[in-house]
Amino acid sequence: MEIERINENTVKFYISYGDIEERGFSREEIWYNRERSEELFWEMMDEAHDEEDFAVEGPLWIQVQALDKGLEVIVTLAQLSRDGKTFEVPISEDKKMDFPVDERIESMLDHHFNPAKEDDELGNEDEDLLQFMIKFKDFEDFISVSHRLKNLDNMENSLYSFEGKYYLYVDFASEHYTDDQIDNVLSVLLEYGEETQVTIHRLAEYGTIINKGNAMEEISKHFSL
Repeated sequence: MEIERINENTVKFYISYGDIEERGFSREEIWYNRERSEELFWEMMDEAHDEEDFAVEGPLWIQVQALDKGLEVIVTLAQLSRDGKTFEVPISEDKKMDFPVDERIESMLDHHFNPAKEDDELGNEDEDLLQFMIKFKDFEDFISVSHRLKNLDNMENSLYSFEGKYYLYVDFASEHYTDDQIDNVLSVLLEYGEETQVTIHRLAEYGTIINKGNAMEEISKHFSL
């Protein structure tokens, strides 16, 4: 995949169909399977964050163009106008572009930025709120945080490696943790890592499991600071 930083607010991707398939996706999934297209999009955004320091903050405008050999995706950080209702695309006059929002991607972004609305519609408001995926750039960061957090009973935490990064899947049991306790644990985890949209299903299929169920306690036992 090629990543080009257009300006402060815009990044362009080119990803071939071969690259898409090597990542474990098919063309049909990208266009017709919402969950799988979401996985690919946020995987691309994770790489843009790592390589170009392109952080997602707020709404996005997206253009997706299907080419003969792949996809071209242009992502721009949008800005709310003063009335708080409409969006403005912050591109200079000499680089004006038309950014139609692809319907599939629009619904995907709505799912990411407005999860409560979708959960209410599906009647699953609490189902996903206790599960998180945290990405660490190196193993030393995970060792450090594992020594910070102790006595995490009744919290499943599994560690995976995938494409040179480390991913911690955490699943809190609601009857054992209050909202404040969950917030405290997450705040510590996010000092060393960052939340990612890579799913547990993708890691289970393509990643390597390092420790399942009790990773933080086991790693802190075997690796000193």
